[in-house]
Amino acid sequence: MQNCWLLLFATLLLGSTIQASQVLYREENGVKTAVYLSPKFRLGAGSVENKFYHNIDFPKGHIALKEFSAEVVDEEGISVPLHETYLHHWVIMRYYALTTDNGEKELKTISVKNSGVCQNTLGQYFGLGSETRRTDTYVPDPYGIEVGNPADSPDGYVERWYLNVHAIDTRGVVDRLGCTECKCDLYNLTRDEFDRPLRSDYIGGLLCCYDQTQCRLREGFQSIKRNLYLKYTVKWVDWVDTIVPVKIYILDVTDTGERKGVARNSVGLTAQMAGCKVEYEVEPCGVSGECLDIKKTSIVMPKGGYVIYGAAHQHTGGIVSALYGEDGRMICTSRAIYGEGKEAGNEAGYIVGMTTCYPQPGSVKISDGETLVLESNYSSSQRHTGVMGLFYLLIAEQPPNNILLHVQLHAKK
Repeated sequence: MQNCWLLLFATLLLGSTIQASQVLYREENGVKTAVYLSPKFRLGAGSVENKFYHNIDFPKGHIALKEFSAEVVDEEGISVPLHETYLHHWVIMRYYALTTDNGEKELKTISVKNSGVCQNTLGQYFGLGSETRRTDTYVPDPYGIEVGNPADSPDGYVERWYLNVHAIDTRGVVDRLGCTECKCDLYNLTRDEFDRPLRSDYIGGLLCCYDQTQCRLREGFQSIKRNLYLKYTVKWVDWVDTIVPVKIYILDVTDTGERKGVARNSVGLTAQMAGCKVEYEVEPCGVSGECLDIKKTSIVMPKGGYVIYGAAHQHTGGIVSALYGEDGRMICTSRAIYGEGKEAGNEAGYIVGMTTCYPQPGSVKISDGETLVLESNYSSSQRHTGVMGLFYLLIAEQPPNNILLHVQLHAKK
């Protein structure tokens, strides 16, 4: 069956006029699966793609999302390895759009963000980076991420999704790691994409590898542009009352706890980043001492519940990330998996996966208002710029019905 899927996928891709389409669909035991392609993007050696694609193909109706995965493929449907095109990140966002255009631009869309505390910066429903091929994202039964409920849609609006793809072509560059870490000198940049001067101490990060920037190539390297796609796979089931809804929380080790109101600048971007800075720098260690960078922060969870799933997001150099409860108990540990070869999904020197946590239902609970401690560990044998220490959680406010029943029976005894 898998070979048939791949053959059909490759056949459909051979038509080079594809823009965005659903290329595969199947249903098995009530679980529906669809494979989609993003709009085509074109990259040459050292170039950067960081675009936003609105109203992408996505399952419709009142459903429970069960899994979301993605990878970069070429026009023949072949997986592209990270040492050719580095997938810095992909992000899926949910929003409501007006069914008709009434000319009021500020009311055209309403963002629907996750339940986390980094609302202004990390509001996505799904998102991973180089680790995407080998990181489990399945939501176990009886849980699901509820979307598409018509009762939740504002009058005159329809639910839609948009995609952000940030990919860096590292063929022929002088420094692959430096390009993927967005070091500003390699991109020859001193100003950001809005022509604002960079801080003098800003060595590298997202501000230096925005869309259409160019990382330095080896002298004489001949660049050949190619068409690429983000292939994304969605699994879901139709919503029924027996499904236990989960909420998405994305935590950030750079979170200072500062919370500000939303402020928009002239291009519609959040002007004040508040406490979640998203990226940070790892300084190189000295000649003596352990070459380990440990970054910690405390985060107050306004609303708690039962942890269903957990996984971290780190960049090259990342080792492990851990989340602790207020009493010091371990909630989840997520370790970086590094590749050992050249093939896609096993690229040596790159994080190709993160381990995940699937606690026994009802066994790990976070209390309302509990202060969690998030820790992100990186190797500091060399400097790393633009690294991240995010943690993705799925939390159910109530345990499954069978656990509630067990608790009730135990209480009666």
